[in-house]
Amino acid sequence: MVFPFALPLVPVPASATARAGRMPLTPALRVSGPADAAAHLIAAIERRTGIRLAPLADASEPSPLADAAERTAGISLRIDQQAEAPEGYTLSVDDTAEVAGADAAGLFYGVQTLLQLLREDESGTWGFLRARVADAPRFAYRGVMLDVARHFFGVDDVKKYIDAASALKYNHLHLHLTDDQGWRIEIESWPLLTERASASAANGDAGGFYTRADYREIVEYAAAHHMTVVPEVDLPGHTHAIGVAYPELVEAPVLNDALVAQSEALGQPLPVAGEPYTGWGVGHSSVRIHEERTYDFVRDVVRELAEITPGPYLHVGGDESLGTPQADFDLFAAHATEIVVAAGKTPMAWHEMGSAAGIAEGTIGQYWGGTTPQGTHAEEAARFVERGGGLVMSASNVAYLDMKYDADFALGLAWAGVIDVKTAYEWEPTAVLDVPAAAIIGVESPLWTETTATWHDVEQLVFPRIACQAEIAWSPQTHDERTWASFRRRVGALAPLWRAEGIAFHAVGEIEWTDR
Repeated sequence: MVFPFALPLVPVPASATARAGRMPLTPALRVSGPADAAAHLIAAIERRTGIRLAPLADASEPSPLADAAERTAGISLRIDQQAEAPEGYTLSVDDTAEVAGADAAGLFYGVQTLLQLLREDESGTWGFLRARVADAPRFAYRGVMLDVARHFFGVDDVKKYIDAASALKYNHLHLHLTDDQGWRIEIESWPLLTERASASAANGDAGGFYTRADYREIVEYAAAHHMTVVPEVDLPGHTHAIGVAYPELVEAPVLNDALVAQSEALGQPLPVAGEPYTGWGVGHSSVRIHEERTYDFVRDVVRELAEITPGPYLHVGGDESLGTPQADFDLFAAHATEIVVAAGKTPMAWHEMGSAAGIAEGTIGQYWGGTTPQGTHAEEAARFVERGGGLVMSASNVAYLDMKYDADFALGLAWAGVIDVKTAYEWEPTAVLDVPAAAIIGVESPLWTETTATWHDVEQLVFPRIACQAEIAWSPQTHDERTWASFRRRVGALAPLWRAEGIAFHAVGEIEWTDR
């Protein structure tokens, strides 16, 4: 019998049909398929249930001489060379289970769906809900951003983020590596960046940085979870930390009235040239645009990052450069993006860099304005499309993970608005800007970390809202289950999975949370 109700899956698949009953999970089940996919599934099942399954030999290309046991594995994982949709997969659970991915990423995402179908009943026994699924992503770019500059988080924490985000089918991790409060990545040709400018963080908390080996470890772990790391060095503003290490590269702080008022209201210090900055204010710093040594610095930083970043993108920031005159900003934007191109990477930048007529062709813009664009935001974003690039949508009043859930929530900010889960879910990326829908290459959810001193704080702000953008980025725009009423039930069913993985999600009252 086929049941016309929603399966507890997030993101909702393109096509899914629930069937009666469950496929029991027992230690006797065997898993066949590519070793990495099988190992991932086996480990995740054991964490969740305590039941350890055993692998069979790789049966992604079964031999005619394979024995009957291997051909009838309880859970079969394989890559379907005939499938056409990149990152897509099909899944079937009856008396046995099969996941077939269009490629290695598709197989990985199919395994994530299978894990969401794994449920414990009231008697305490485990099984997979029987279902048929055919699925593929809507957008090619599905990203999360972690700000490790305002508060630093080590390699193990970043791996936790990769685990949780990839389970929701995100495929890009944007690391905001530099800001006024600290520099977080080792650059061998400019060693003072980490010697002098990495120990500080927001609120006077401890800082830190990634060695090249640390960064490679993150990149490799992300790749094993089919995530591409996008490193960001924010320029020409948000650069006070550079001046702590190399004062000759950075202008004196620009202290505008808004910055002074904010600092007084929050009891935070004002920036002082050459001294670590621990406040939250923005727009006061700028590299020296007309100094050739500035571009020597940018070329070296880009070159070294490109050497250890296998992914195609390198982000050069460009937001809130209020301390840089407009003509200078535009000049720098053109130079910086061309330097990235010369290093063999595709530049990414926050949408303000679209003010530069000479921005490198093919640069990807990241739009962080609101769902109703203000000022010149829409015009700046459109420039990237005119120059042959695309846009990643991070509308701050719906997609920013660091905004408060409500006015009384202890963590987060509210400058872009208060974002409850329903608000985070109910927006459409292609409806914000007057550009062709095809120009929108994806969605990214940023987390800025002014208020998050611990990983527990991070998880409180991120979960469950990270699931909203996961569904917007992956699932079809038009789908019977792409409704708030359906989503709040389905995301509530992620609670047992998140608890099993030790994720400290915020159990908001607007979600129907389940125990099993």
